[in-house]
Amino acid sequence: MALIVQKFGGTSVGDAERIRAVANHVARTRAGGNEVVVVVSAMGKFTDDLVHLAEDVSPSRTAREMDMLLTAGERISMALVSMALGAVGVESASFTGSQAGIITDTSHTRAKILEMRPDRIREALDDGLVPVVAGFQGVSTERDITTLGRGGSDVTAVALAAALKADVCEIYTDVAGVFSADPRVVSKARRLDKVSFDEMMEIAATGGRVLMLRSVEFARRHHVPLHVRSSFTWEPGTWIVEEDPTMEEAIVSAITDDTSEAKITVAGVPDRPGVAATLFRELANHGINVDMIVQNTSAHNVTDISFTVAKTELDAAIVACEKVQKDIGAATVTSDDNIGRVTIVGAGMKSSPGVTALMFETLYNNDINIEMISTSSIRISCVLRADRVADAVRHLHHAFGLDAE
Repeated sequence: MALIVQKFGGTSVGDAERIRAVANHVARTRAGGNEVVVVVSAMGKFTDDLVHLAEDVSPSRTAREMDMLLTAGERISMALVSMALGAVGVESASFTGSQAGIITDTSHTRAKILEMRPDRIREALDDGLVPVVAGFQGVSTERDITTLGRGGSDVTAVALAAALKADVCEIYTDVAGVFSADPRVVSKARRLDKVSFDEMMEIAATGGRVLMLRSVEFARRHHVPLHVRSSFTWEPGTWIVEEDPTMEEAIVSAITDDTSEAKITVAGVPDRPGVAATLFRELANHGINVDMIVQNTSAHNVTDISFTVAKTELDAAIVACEKVQKDIGAATVTSDDNIGRVTIVGAGMKSSPGVTALMFETLYNNDINIEMISTSSIRISCVLRADRVADAVRHLHHAFGLDAE
């Protein structure tokens, strides 16, 4: 008997018909002799609707009350799925994040899980029930309701799978798995049968929109196998597992794209110790996450520092930079929100020379200029003009032999 955690995203429980389909699938999984824990997101675009409603009600909204509001979506889903399970003869019980024992820190709207106490979930399983858990939420150490950030239901599912020592965590969505590129950008993108945790973390961090990065990090840390599947076809999807050292890895597995970031350049900075530390400490104090960073070679003891941030944090990042501009002796602070990032990801890159050359040659041959470059052992990212990102993805996908037959 296997213990399976099944997480269903918003499109999977988008209406009554989809909820009944989910209940039937859970019933089939149970009939196969498995224990099942279900985690659900809010229905469809319900969370977005709640955000818009809050904006209409009040121009100022505390993070605590937003958490109280937004967690309602998952509570509705969990109750409806539990009712649908009852209709197909499966006994179940619904649980909020706090009832499921998900203990978080006190950071409203983006809390992190500190501890799992899934005693009630284990008891429900022992009683022969299917626990249905509201994703995206927990309870803080100060006993307030908290949310885990957008995509947080993935984290809920993986955390429960780790705490319960589940055999697999299945993530059901509206796509058939993880693809070699966004199928909306590359028509010949193909589904990957298996991806390593390291590759999936890079894919999630650089624009892959299938899994939340934190959920992949959690799964890797706790050795939880993930299976990304479609709730519309129920066919096998993509497995995210430990890297198998005995198998030859593909040189490049996927091409990702992201146009959600902006670039800030702090120019005319004195080239002396402590400047970068002062700048990025101020950004950290403002809660701003910095991604790619490039510092130009010093000329006449002066340099430029460029970095990327989420567009949603651009205004706050500029304020932070301007606050320390005089202290670090910078000449100007400028920004550019018309950029995009293209990334190639593959575990085989570690032992394959020529990958970088082929990427740069492909972009050059198609008259695509590179503005910033960042690398890891299994990733190369380039910042380009936003309007060239889609072209770059298609050309690179073909150049690295990823097009489906």
